[in-house]
Amino acid sequence: MAAHRSCRPVWLFILCSFSLFIIAGSQETTVAPEQHASVLDNPQTAAETAEQTAGESGGVEERRWEGTEVRDAAAQKQAEPAVLQPTPQPKDDFQEELVVRPLHSGDIYASFQFRTLWETDFMRGNKVSHYRLFPKSLGQVISKFSVRELHISFTQGYWRTMQWGQPYLPSPPGAELWVWFQDSVTDVDATWKELTNVLSGIFCASLNFIDSTNTVQPSASFKPLGIGNVTDHRFLRYATLPREIVCTENLTPWKKLLPCGSKVTVFVSLFISQKDTFGIHLCVNAASFSFCVLMYSCCSLQAGLAVLLKSEKLFHSSFHSQAVHIRPVCQDWQCKTTSWELRQTLNVVFDLHNSGQGKREWSLFKMFSRTLTEACPLASSSKIYIDITDNPEGEQFELSPATSLLSQAMVLGDRRTFSVYDLTQQDTFGSVRSLNLLIRWKSTEGDMLRPLLHAERYVAGYGLQTGEIHTLMYNHHPYRSFPVLQLDSVPWYLRLYIHTLTVTSKGKDNKPSYIHYQPSKDRVRPHLLEMLVQLPPNSVTEVTVQFERALLKWTEYTPDPNHGFYVGSSVISSLVPSTVAMDTNSTRERPLFSSFFPCKEESSYFVRVYTEPLLVNLPTPDFSMPYNVICLTCTVVAVGYGSLYNLLTRSFQIEEPSPGLAKRIANVIRKMRGVPPL
Repeated sequence: MAAHRSCRPVWLFILCSFSLFIIAGSQETTVAPEQHASVLDNPQTAAETAEQTAGESGGVEERRWEGTEVRDAAAQKQAEPAVLQPTPQPKDDFQEELVVRPLHSGDIYASFQFRTLWETDFMRGNKVSHYRLFPKSLGQVISKFSVRELHISFTQGYWRTMQWGQPYLPSPPGAELWVWFQDSVTDVDATWKELTNVLSGIFCASLNFIDSTNTVQPSASFKPLGIGNVTDHRFLRYATLPREIVCTENLTPWKKLLPCGSKVTVFVSLFISQKDTFGIHLCVNAASFSFCVLMYSCCSLQAGLAVLLKSEKLFHSSFHSQAVHIRPVCQDWQCKTTSWELRQTLNVVFDLHNSGQGKREWSLFKMFSRTLTEACPLASSSKIYIDITDNPEGEQFELSPATSLLSQAMVLGDRRTFSVYDLTQQDTFGSVRSLNLLIRWKSTEGDMLRPLLHAERYVAGYGLQTGEIHTLMYNHHPYRSFPVLQLDSVPWYLRLYIHTLTVTSKGKDNKPSYIHYQPSKDRVRPHLLEMLVQLPPNSVTEVTVQFERALLKWTEYTPDPNHGFYVGSSVISSLVPSTVAMDTNSTRERPLFSSFFPCKEESSYFVRVYTEPLLVNLPTPDFSMPYNVICLTCTVVAVGYGSLYNLLTRSFQIEEPSPGLAKRIANVIRKMRGVPPL
């Protein structure tokens, strides 16, 4: 259960309790207005509640779909005599989702989606001083560095596409950062360098190691995902750190960006239209409407899906990835008003064998060591989606507790069916006030649908002088061919022979229709290679290029040079043919996991695939020899030259032996008598 601690003083608790008795009497006379207000604010919830009541009265529980047509119910409620005063809506909104996909291998894939929308303008240089849900640290970064879009991810592990399918949001192993700057930036490179240093401090990562030697400026890849068709790639920068290690120190600042993600003291503004357990509601003129006085509540806030983000469980997994995406989006179809979207995602795959479980059974408590007790009070939507597309009749696995609310969404070119648990509804938690979803497998049969696009990469050759990079791109579509855009960023110490570049498909040469190559400069910039290749149906396309290993200076080697040097993943982007008609309306209300990449065509969907990072050995000197030489030299200097120097600089003096005691006494007596000493 989620730990909920309160830091309010005792007198405030007594005052709240006393106010509840006062409000209890007035609530009986204001039931109709409050119900009317809830219908106007959320007609979908009202329709679902009515359907659930009707189902319970009939004695038969029917599975219902997530409501989309509720105009009639809202119109009937509007006919009531009560009239409500319009309440000013806040300009920011927060939503959270958790998607759970049972995999055929027995593993479980969980994807967290947190989205914060804020109707403000950072592009015109306006200084924003008040932040409610949007993190102030990121807002200041956008304003100071004139950022149009920012995408950053930290990943531990490699996504196994052929075993797990396509992820909702792909990311390469290590750290990835790509930023679009506004056209008002004069020195993009200096701004980029300063931005990486600031982000390194915010996320407690090694982003300060990003410099010109691992930064590229793509010419065709990484188009903006927000509004605006920016084609000037001078304002785009892309960099990766494939060796970055993701740990708890990166998760903690990521969680603090969430409104309900960390145990911090916050001031929460609660209104009567929001169902919350904190604050004092003062009902004024209960016959017409209910008005809640603004109340600042000092409390330790940690609720909603953020409760499940326990580092001990998240990092004990086969794959873990956390990301932050900032972009401007449209609020309506005509894009008359825009907002800034902050989307925080966390993807994790729990391995059945690594978890130590002896049976194919998963639950929220087994995955995260916690259960859910309430939704985030600041979230307008808090839902859990369970993918049951491959389990329509329950023959593959059993889901408990069962829900009658279903939803369909177009995800990765396929129509998927989900069981939905709405955390804003109190009935979801049951009588025990705790939600612990349980997935128990019944059968191990069933084949996973192979992804249409898949890529691999490896290094071939022998010795430490030359080598060859092989990239394999698979098109599993039986009769459709489609183009892919490949981006490779190779460090400067792997000197590519671009004349050896070959592209073959089904044993024949496949000439790329577009090639952009930027050669490297030693210790200045890396290689950049972009190609547009057409993949034939049901084929494997191989891209090979030879390289030569450079000899580094002894100060340029890492502390563990024999481990090897990492080369970032290759990026494959494509519009893959879809089996169903995709939704091109980006402003339509959809689940968060299906609305990240914009869709321009109904017949295709966008896919980005990352290959494995490469580990290349370079000619490495024997670093033990300098140690041996230093030891030998120091020994020779200490024994040989030290002895000679001691003999040349030492001064010798003859000292007489000291007289005996009797002689000293006699000399004293003779001195007293004035006689010369002996």
